[in-house]
Amino acid sequence: MKAIWNNEIIAESKDTIVVENNHYFPENSIKKEYFIPSTTRTVCPWKGEASYYTIVANGKENKDAAWFYGRPFEAANNIKNYVAFWKGVKITE
Repeated sequence: MKAIWNNEIIAESKDTIVVENNHYFPENSIKKEYFIPSTTRTVCPWKGEASYYTIVANGKENKDAAWFYGRPFEAANNIKNYVAFWKGVKITE
């Protein structure tokens, strides 16, 4: 699977995990040069606290367009440090 934003492949992996219709990419499959850590945090009742990245590619910024669970609740431990996307990031095979 590939994650594409603003004409750049920002992540690519054959080992994504699908949870709630979102492909979670292993952390080592994201291209770190496109990701800036964000201070945004949200809480999911069964996954735990999510942290976010802002994506910057080809001169455009997509605030908080990627998220991950660094310390998920036990029920979501399989996606620990996997990264998912929204806000216009296209997921393709």
